[in-house]
Amino acid sequence: MTTIHIGDRALRVANIFCVARNYLAHAAEMGSSIGPEPVVFLKPTSALLQEGEAIPLPGWSSDIHHEAELVVAIGRSGRNVDRSAAISYVAGYALGLDLTARDVQAQAKKNGQPWTLAKGYAGSAALTGFVPAAAIPFPGEVTYRLEIDGETRQYAEARLMAFDVPALIAWISERFGLTEGDLIFTGTPEGVGPIHRGETLRLVLGGLIDQSFAVA
Repeated sequence: MTTIHIGDRALRVANIFCVARNYLAHAAEMGSSIGPEPVVFLKPTSALLQEGEAIPLPGWSSDIHHEAELVVAIGRSGRNVDRSAAISYVAGYALGLDLTARDVQAQAKKNGQPWTLAKGYAGSAALTGFVPAAAIPFPGEVTYRLEIDGETRQYAEARLMAFDVPALIAWISERFGLTEGDLIFTGTPEGVGPIHRGETLRLVLGGLIDQSFAVA
């Protein structure tokens, strides 16, 4: 069972919820749009990579893409959480990479098949260390970026999310319920693109998070 640490608290990871198309500019670059409700998919816990682990490139895909995201860790279980109370369920925040086998995903879309392999393969969810929720009292005001070998490839302003953190927590709690240890990957901004062996990916959020991952 995968465990994350937030301060002196250890949480066993339960479900990994991921939000697709939560930034308008990213939806546009993917030739899509944003509907009235979030589009949510799941990754297995075997997808997780944590600090110090290298990003693998699977041999069955030739087009792995980075998608940098703000990640929310849920600190207590609940159902039908009101938006006004949603932030009280947050234990901490991290940055993450929703790594995607874009060629496999494109074929799955063409065939009307699920994205499970493209989005949920082993090593497809890289996580920085977590900071406590109190360190980010207003998650809608944060900005973060992804650098590859020192060049900024993605820059996000959380205020541009179509569905903000409280809205996502409330929506997920109503449809799935929340379990202590759930993670929510909140969606990526524009600028997604391929990664290559030998590159270094760096995720930065102000003075709180600064973590690098090597591509193996």
